[in-house]
Amino acid sequence: MNRYSRDQIAARVAQDIHEGAYVNLGIGLPTKVANYLPADREVFLHSENGLLGMGPAPAPGEEDEDLINAGKQPVTLLTGGAYFHHADSFAMMRGGHLDICVLGAFQVSETGDLANWHTGAPDAIPAVGGAMDLALGAKKVFVMMDHQTKAGESKIVPQCTYPLTGVACVNRIYTDLAVLDVTPNGLAVREMAPGLTFEELQAATSAPLLAPPLAP
Repeated sequence: MNRYSRDQIAARVAQDIHEGAYVNLGIGLPTKVANYLPADREVFLHSENGLLGMGPAPAPGEEDEDLINAGKQPVTLLTGGAYFHHADSFAMMRGGHLDICVLGAFQVSETGDLANWHTGAPDAIPAVGGAMDLALGAKKVFVMMDHQTKAGESKIVPQCTYPLTGVACVNRIYTDLAVLDVTPNGLAVREMAPGLTFEELQAATSAPLLAPPLAP
């Protein structure tokens, strides 16, 4: 089955981030998006540990150990970027000042519920961080994740079975198989990996999908 690479998913998300947007990139896969934002598009990247104006990852050997994102990865700061207190950062998140947040997920439901901080397993270490604040405070929530678990189970489900991060908060889902929109009518397929059929995508997804319109 054809799949998008993680870099291809990140590049696809970057296409949907508009000029002038204030954006938070979550820990893990979402941080890759910073490397694919067009150079001629002004986007303000926010990190919950107190950064605004974050740039892409530094070149090897040019890392600054004092300049990291919320995932403790080295980053760069663009001209005009700012540092501020953690409390001010969360006030931005909770106050509706972010246009978009991009998060990873363990599960997303067909109605846009998000579970991304705890699997409920007895040996799991719960780590919600700022995910709840972002999921409810950002104007749009994009999710980036693998379509299935390593065991082949769908991560897009009729109803989340893991503890929720937010209810009906996800707007768009980007996976290694497809791009899906959460709509009032259900999960609408916008794009699929090259060569993938709708039937194959539905077989890999436990939640029902709305087929993309036929090309004219």
